[in-house]
Amino acid sequence: MKYALFLGCTIPARARNYELSARRVAEKTGIELVDIENFICCGFPTKAGDMNASLLMAAYNLALAQREHLDVVALCSSCTSALSEAAHHLSENEEDLAMVNEQLAKVGLKYEGSPKIRHFARVLFEEVGAEKIKAQFEKDLSGLNIATHYGCHYLKPSEVHGGFDDPENPNSLETLVALTGATVVDYAGKKTCCGGPVLPVDEKAAMSVTKGKLDNLKAAGVDALCLVCPFCSVMYDGNQKSIENEYETEYKIPVLYLTQILGMAMGFDRKALGLNMNVVKTKDLLKPYF
Repeated sequence: MKYALFLGCTIPARARNYELSARRVAEKTGIELVDIENFICCGFPTKAGDMNASLLMAAYNLALAQREHLDVVALCSSCTSALSEAAHHLSENEEDLAMVNEQLAKVGLKYEGSPKIRHFARVLFEEVGAEKIKAQFEKDLSGLNIATHYGCHYLKPSEVHGGFDDPENPNSLETLVALTGATVVDYAGKKTCCGGPVLPVDEKAAMSVTKGKLDNLKAAGVDALCLVCPFCSVMYDGNQKSIENEYETEYKIPVLYLTQILGMAMGFDRKALGLNMNVVKTKDLLKPYF
């Protein structure tokens, strides 16, 4: 399994722990991640204001991967969705495809629609599989009660993800977490948004959405929250302390990337998984496993 690794904008700036842990898990499971030097933004931030610019940015990245004869794997749910939506749109709109290729020709590229786009969690779930993942485990994470957060873009819009998992009743993340021996905890509002998309225009509204889920997680008695998107982590991990201060409450719920959880079970140490970079401290909770 060989993929062009698409990191996007948020991960290099704010989620190095995700990248570090993903690279470790990839090494263990036989996924070769190839870094494409000239990858740029996926185009998601510009979509609402300039659809053509968004399509061009996505197609540029896909054309770079296509030139290397590689499919694309992304860690960010929004990046995965943006690239997948652009590929889907261009496969059905010849006029827009011609527009994109007219611009790409200026830098010696052409997009022909060949690369597949997959979220890293999907590759683990579908292509690596439970048996191979479990074969790499050195530790049992029994005793940890973990809730999962899917977010908005991991499975939606469903038509661009090829029917992967059920967007209304997903189970892929729970299945992967349960492999480690940890107990997966269900809770109210599991499918709700993290609030992140609203943050640039209404911080108070965004934080209230985040708080709602943190309240539900606290009520469910979870030890930690598992997620697969860096911006969701910004909301639940990076902003958790601010929400505690604003609403005079306390959560202290560690937020772990799926790759950090799997990496723990694979025997990697805290530094290798970037656990020292998590905002909500994980040391006390995870001490029995290191």
